Amino acid sequence: MSIIILAWNSAIDLPRCLTRLSLQRYDNFEIIILDNGSEDGALDDLQENFPSLNLHIHRLSSNQGFSIANNMGARLAQGKYLVLLNADAFPEPDWSSQLLEAAKTYPNSFFSSRQIQADTPDLLDGEGDVYHVSGLAWRKNYNLPVYPLNEFQEIFSSCAAAALYPRQEFLDAGGFDEDYFSYLEDVDLGFRLRLRGLTCMLVPHAVVHHVGSASTGKRSDFSVYHGHRNLVWTYFKDMPTSLLWLYLPLHIFVNIFFLFYFTLKGQGRIIWRAKWDALRGLPGIFKKRREIQLQRKIPVLEIHRMMSRNWLTPFLAFLKRRSG
Repeated sequence: MSIIILAWNSAIDLPRCLTRLSLQRYDNFEIIILDNGSEDGALDDLQENFPSLNLHIHRLSSNQGFSIANNMGARLAQGKYLVLLNADAFPEPDWSSQLLEAAKTYPNSFFSSRQIQADTPDLLDGEGDVYHVSGLAWRKNYNLPVYPLNEFQEIFSSCAAAALYPRQEFLDAGGFDEDYFSYLEDVDLGFRLRLRGLTCMLVPHAVVHHVGSASTGKRSDFSVYHGHRNLVWTYFKDMPTSLLWLYLPLHIFVNIFFLFYFTLKGQGRIIWRAKWDALRGLPGIFKKRREIQLQRKIPVLEIHRMMSRNWLTPFLAFLKRRSG
């Protein structure tokens, strides 16, 4: 098992994350830390402070983004399984063993941890990702009260803040799309893995406590730009043809909705730039689409079954997220 952690000015959170990893009951793993050009001393003294951990530290000269850095980690990894863990996610002691057992039980799958809000431990931070037929995506059950969960659940895709992927399947699918830089790259990868015939499972007892948006901020221009550019790309790249045309009017509607919403909220310049850059990037996206759709191994109805289809749900989820 190879655990990949990205660091970017993570001096506050990274030691806590590594402390939790040093307490894992299953500890036969390597930890690959890729530093995206931190300037806060995030990597200072890690080898000395965590001598029991099998750490491999790689310093990048600048912030290469979530997608590129994780792909680098995947190529460096030696384990059969890739486990992605955010520096601000703090796993419970049986987290790694629960993920490994799940991987053995469901061999043709990838997996999502159950996330609890680190600063509000009675609330969920998410249980994997939901993908809506409009092209919107969000974390399942975000901000709902924590409740008992003992059964594995099939979900659309895993949140890469704390996820396990079979390494070879990750590489065969091309890893994260490096044009995304950050945001929705995990939904896009999950979509592509599903098209290739894998399922995604939520592991009920693989729990991490997650700060969330520690680097970029929930409502920052950075998150609005990349999230709303990338949702357009994901829709046009991954959606099977019949579903793409069926739901295209709804996709156009939600994009117009968010253009007006963020303009009224004072982020008009950034949301219009996101959508303009999304359109400018479509020729390249359609080139990728051809290869992705040729690799589809499951019926369209099977992928459609796992999508959220209620037309009001994405707007309600968005408003709940903004108030969180």
